[in-house]
Amino acid sequence: MGYIYHRPDWPAFTWKSGELEGILSEASFRLGRFLGRLSGIGFELRNQAGLEALAGEIFESARIEGETLDRADVRSSVARRMEIVLAGAVRRGSPETDARAEMMLDATRNWAAPMTAERLFSWHAALFPTGWSGLVRVRTGAFRTDETGPMQVVSRHGAAERVHFEAPPAAALPAETASLLAWLNDDAGAPPPLVRAALAHLRFLTLHPFEDGNGRLARALTEWVLARTERSGMRFYSLSARIQKEKSGYYDELERAQRGTMDATRWIGWFAGCHLRAVEDAEESLASIFRKADFWRRHAADGIAPGPRDMLNRLLDGLEGNLTSGKWAKIRKVSQDTASREIGTLVDAGILVRRGRARATHYVLAGP
Repeated sequence: MGYIYHRPDWPAFTWKSGELEGILSEASFRLGRFLGRLSGIGFELRNQAGLEALAGEIFESARIEGETLDRADVRSSVARRMEIVLAGAVRRGSPETDARAEMMLDATRNWAAPMTAERLFSWHAALFPTGWSGLVRVRTGAFRTDETGPMQVVSRHGAAERVHFEAPPAAALPAETASLLAWLNDDAGAPPPLVRAALAHLRFLTLHPFEDGNGRLARALTEWVLARTERSGMRFYSLSARIQKEKSGYYDELERAQRGTMDATRWIGWFAGCHLRAVEDAEESLASIFRKADFWRRHAADGIAPGPRDMLNRLLDGLEGNLTSGKWAKIRKVSQDTASREIGTLVDAGILVRRGRARATHYVLAGP
């Protein structure tokens, strides 16, 4: 069976706007509401939310391909490049996670810069900083050559092998990639944001221009498109985290689109729905940050000293175990008397509530 790049009208995708109106409107509304809530939480918490989303994007994008990075290393690498100090952090990342963090921050923070072949090559090199993928040497920072045969997406079940997709020949890549880049950089008359992101994702994966890492690069490119359409270098939700949860459907829809016609309505609808669910996931995962922001808004005029403020933030972040005066003294590195006095002040102010009796006495945040 032929693929969409064999069609004479490739890559002139079409879509049925009427069928997509509902999901595109809902996705846009949810994103706008979500970003609106984030705009009111303050610089420090916005940075924390951005850190968690970007680190999650890097980790989950790798996981989709069966690659497991060290999540703590990813988080440390992103934090250092965002110049965010992680409380109690002892890790400093790794060369591999450092390179991934640089790639994703280039994709998101530099959304206004044009996309070029050289930029894609640099991202590809960042995926394989040693030049190896496991035990296989990878040709980095250059198009694939097809020296060992055509680029195919294959699954194996025992001795049976199934070819899900075969990419265009390597000789076509310079011209095909140039066409894609010209389309990506042309903002005049661009389709709606999620349509553009969905088609960019599909076109890149149809080209499969590199020996390895095409899925991870497609998702990084999609982040660049989304940042460009949102005109913001801060990411607060992870599309890859949602794709990982729907991986089977993701691959099924890609294969169907690549073997179908130039009508991409179904693929765009699936992509927009996945994006909507990614935003919903982010709303849920950032609930603690929204709660923290609301807490400090309510206590903005209470004049809480830096030390007790840090302890309250630890409680808001989900401090492990009960907060006792002994634990307070140990974490704060103060005397038991000082800990008891600081806790008492917060109890009197109605910020902390005493629970339990005698040795079981501990303290929790007041209110919801």
